[in-house]
Amino acid sequence: MAGKAQVENFYDDFVKTQTKIGVSVRHQLMHKALKTIGLRSDSNVLEIGCGIGTASSLIIKSTPKGKFLGCDISPNSIKLANELHKSNSVQFRVDDMTSFRSDLKFDFIVFPDVLEHIPIEQHSNLFKNVASVCKPNTKVLINIPEPNALNWTRENRPEVLQIIDQSLSMQDLLNNTYPYGFQVQSIRPYAIHTNVDNYLSIVLIRDTKTKSIVLKGKFIQLIQNIKAKYL
Repeated sequence: MAGKAQVENFYDDFVKTQTKIGVSVRHQLMHKALKTIGLRSDSNVLEIGCGIGTASSLIIKSTPKGKFLGCDISPNSIKLANELHKSNSVQFRVDDMTSFRSDLKFDFIVFPDVLEHIPIEQHSNLFKNVASVCKPNTKVLINIPEPNALNWTRENRPEVLQIIDQSLSMQDLLNNTYPYGFQVQSIRPYAIHTNVDNYLSIVLIRDTKTKSIVLKGKFIQLIQNIKAKYL
């Protein structure tokens, strides 16, 4: 497994590629997903693995009354991100998330195709740190390659993979998030430019404690039973 210095150097060099690609359909779909799950103009957003701030630019435009923090392991990426986005409510900083701290609490946390590039043995500590900056009911949007699709790429197009590119199972994700109060709200597979689903959009929610369970009336239960039988 590559060391921290190697990963940092890789993404420092990756700045040119990010600049060339710009805002992609993947970034636009992630932004749309954030808005679908409740992103507001006054939301505070943390983006982990922000790169040069490409996806960030869409989020920042949608949250003019909120605050935004983008973190990345690459100093070159953060330098450019800060040059591109100058605002008192926007901050980019170099942080590999191993000891992340923030006085600000966030409404939304975004992993834009970055979790697969962070060694899986670091995920538990990562989500522990993330949990410390969550509000009650904070939502976490995770975009990752669909594991089988990534396995195919590894076997057939290894040259397009990044320095660390792991296929992440749902069991690994649950093992590293549930202990810190996160629960799965949705998992949505989708395709970009392929004939099969090659990405997963996953939404976690924090601190959703059940306060009460109320049974519906007998008539409503009967209708539900009938629908289940005949639909």
